[in-house]
Amino acid sequence: MSTFSALTGDSAVLLRPVVALNVWTLVMEGWMYATRLPAMSKYNVDTNPSKIKKDMETKLPPSIAWVADNYNHLMEQPTQYYAVVLTLALLGANDKTNVRLAWTYVGIRMVHSLVQSTINKVMLRFGLFSSSSAVLAVLTARTAALLF
Repeated sequence: MSTFSALTGDSAVLLRPVVALNVWTLVMEGWMYATRLPAMSKYNVDTNPSKIKKDMETKLPPSIAWVADNYNHLMEQPTQYYAVVLTLALLGANDKTNVRLAWTYVGIRMVHSLVQSTINKVMLRFGLFSSSSAVLAVLTARTAALLF
């Protein structure tokens, strides 16, 4: 049986939230560029490699940085999510609980993105991040239980 056919059918249900989170990350990347590039011109950010980082931090409004910060956050913890959910898919562990947990993680991360990129209330973000971390911990524990 080929790898592709092993991941089709019932196991593919776990791949949908993985792809959804990746699509969301690309949406956030687009949002980042759509806000950051015009702001760099408007606020005269020097693109000299030795000056750009400082100019981005000091010249751009915080709301511009929030979107970029969130994009960076989507490159961090979600990498663990991808590894765990892809492992579950490879194991064929596509029960309703794993699928719901996988989608729950994606939903929480999307809400976290919207909060951070718009109102950026730190304690609200922290609650969302903690919730997504708890979901990831459960997914990881369920994966470990299957493997060990």
